[in-house]
Amino acid sequence: MTAAAALACLAATGPAPSSAGSPPAQPARQPSPAVPSRFVPGSCPKPPKPIKALSSARCGFLEVPENRSRPGGKTIKLAVAVIAAVAPAKPAQDPVVFMAGGPGGDTIDDIPFLIDSGLNKDRELIVMAQRGNLYDQPNLACPEIDRFNAQAVGLRYGTQPAKQLMLKSVKECRDRLAADGIDLSAYNTTENAADFADLRKALDLPRWNVYGYSYGSNLALTYLRLHPEGIRAVAIDSITPPQSAVLPWGWSSAAEGINNIFEACAAQPACKSRYPDLPRLLTEQVRKLEAQPLTLNVPPPGGGKPVKVVLDGGALLDVIVAFGVRPKDIPAALEELGNGNPERFAKARAAGSVQKVGAFAHGLTNSVACGEWAPGYSEPDVLKAGREAFPGWPDTVLAQVPQLPFQYAACRIWNVPDRASVQRVATVSSVPALVVSGTFDVKTGVSWARNVIRDLSRSTAVQIPGIGHWVVPQSPCAQRVLASFLARPAAPGTRCVDGLEPEPFTIIPK
Repeated sequence: MTAAAALACLAATGPAPSSAGSPPAQPARQPSPAVPSRFVPGSCPKPPKPIKALSSARCGFLEVPENRSRPGGKTIKLAVAVIAAVAPAKPAQDPVVFMAGGPGGDTIDDIPFLIDSGLNKDRELIVMAQRGNLYDQPNLACPEIDRFNAQAVGLRYGTQPAKQLMLKSVKECRDRLAADGIDLSAYNTTENAADFADLRKALDLPRWNVYGYSYGSNLALTYLRLHPEGIRAVAIDSITPPQSAVLPWGWSSAAEGINNIFEACAAQPACKSRYPDLPRLLTEQVRKLEAQPLTLNVPPPGGGKPVKVVLDGGALLDVIVAFGVRPKDIPAALEELGNGNPERFAKARAAGSVQKVGAFAHGLTNSVACGEWAPGYSEPDVLKAGREAFPGWPDTVLAQVPQLPFQYAACRIWNVPDRASVQRVATVSSVPALVVSGTFDVKTGVSWARNVIRDLSRSTAVQIPGIGHWVVPQSPCAQRVLASFLARPAAPGTRCVDGLEPEPFTIIPK
């Protein structure tokens, strides 16, 4: 039965029961809730910028227990959209379900990228907002943190004033969510995985395919480990292995991705000639800006009123890791910066001042990061990892994980249980798997894929040169590989990867 057909009949027949057993040699599953999960058809989300596919999608909410270890407790509602296959003929009977990155990003907003990538070309595409996300009930948004992030572009990146303001916003959000009766400990990857297992049963689908990127790859591997039944094939993109996802590792990914960008430049004669020593140039600029930050007034990308921007060493690295400047432009931007023109980096930093307040579920981010990634390590471990990744850089830069500054201090406020022992577990499986990485990924380095491939006995791994984080929407070749994998999981075509090279870097005249 297709997901669309299941939605139609569910309104009349009610939900399928939720039950399942664990595969051998895997951790025990959470107890089954007293009240089974169920799907309730309803209207589709209405994002500020309309998404055409939602006008014809079948939507509703999956109602699930907030905490499956507390039978009889309250339930929450997760937004679901089922998008029809483009092919007018007989579509494949096994849909593909998407697991978004983040954790905490607006899943519905990813739909146009998925459609443009061909995910629903000949099979239905199922999108569910992970618990706590936008359009869910409850939504673990933190407008307090959004407002801090907008303000932070005018502050030095890793200093006490920024830390104090950030921690104040974290506390305000936590206090508000807790006062609303939200069990923050229940917003974790184990519960997320169980939600997707319940969704397949509620839609009465014998089997489906899974595609997840970034944190969604972590979730997909956890789902495969705990709920393997009904999974035909799993594709993961920009890999975050559950067994390896700890905060200090952000440094190794940043170093690996940046090094790959610099090596690719050195392999292109025009780039090598124009920018002969990028590692030295980056180190010089980080040191210089950390010692003497720049304060500028610049408009954000796309125009608008100029905003105050402070560009120090930590902010420079954060802009690079956030892909505020495209990888192909990084050598040119560094050269310009060295010559006294910080415009590219400053404008990218200014982009943070334009926040979609309430769109990102920081509550889910903190519950996952603090319960699963932070335990067992501390601020000194972050600094040690930073020094190994970028020897000679200032400690004031290396003391903060890229993209997650002051996270350990934030976790002391967020105060959720340590879940490392149940989450940092490798997924061993013979289900066909596709593992996709981009060589320019500075968030989840390509070497992370090796940590999962060895445990997936029927896996196909591809690296796409010159692509950063979330590969498939950026690479027509990766899209063809994924389509081939979904059609033939045991023997996907990967020939288009052969001979691929990064596109030419931007060359500015002398």
